[in-house]
Amino acid sequence: MPPINRPFPRFVADPPQEGSPYGRWAERLAAEFSRACAEHADEAGAQLDEESVKWFPERAWGGRVYLPATGRASEPTTGEDGESAVVEFFGWVSFERSDEGEPRALRAKADFTDVTAADNPDWQIDLNDAVIGSWHAGGDRGGDITLVWGLPLVRGAAAATAELDGQVVDQAAVAEGRFTLVAVDAVHGFVDDLYLEVKLWDRRLREVATESLYEEPDEEEEPEGEEEPDGEEEPDGRGGSG
Repeated sequence: MPPINRPFPRFVADPPQEGSPYGRWAERLAAEFSRACAEHADEAGAQLDEESVKWFPERAWGGRVYLPATGRASEPTTGEDGESAVVEFFGWVSFERSDEGEPRALRAKADFTDVTAADNPDWQIDLNDAVIGSWHAGGDRGGDITLVWGLPLVRGAAAATAELDGQVVDQAAVAEGRFTLVAVDAVHGFVDDLYLEVKLWDRRLREVATESLYEEPDEEEEPEGEEEPDGEEEPDGRGGSG
């Protein structure tokens, strides 16, 4: 086949190697995630309820394993509109997997939102995402390597795909009602800027839901935030797009 004019990277992350964490390992991960959430507790109005933490399937990229997570606040808070709400924390814990001994070099990032699936019955997928690195093509072309994790809110979802301009760039099974994807997003320099779409499929490979990762920004808008020195950014507040 001849060369293609948009060589987007595909299937860049390793599939899950382990099941859901449990026992002392789960406690260690929850403590790390809780510390990351504690940085936002004052603004969120409450601490994380560690008993509510849900882990999503792991994915490995760039020499690190990423375990996304969500969890509720320990108590309701009152928003600017005077309504009571329980905020949701979301983020990830990452680590280096060792051939011998315990995982090492744990890191965690977290954020929170008061826009949740419980208040949006029209949502089909409850999504969260975080930029964990960069992809650089020739010239000024490139994009963000993005961790995406979600909960299907429709019946029959068996698999999830991440698509970039109609190309499947990652896929994963829905395990225990959850999925995790890693794909290049916010691609620039190929004429038009391109953004991920997440789709859900049933066992007969029929599409049952689709969701844009986020709305495309206006051309005049400046990008928000700056990439951290280690290439890992805070989880994006786009989480829970419906």
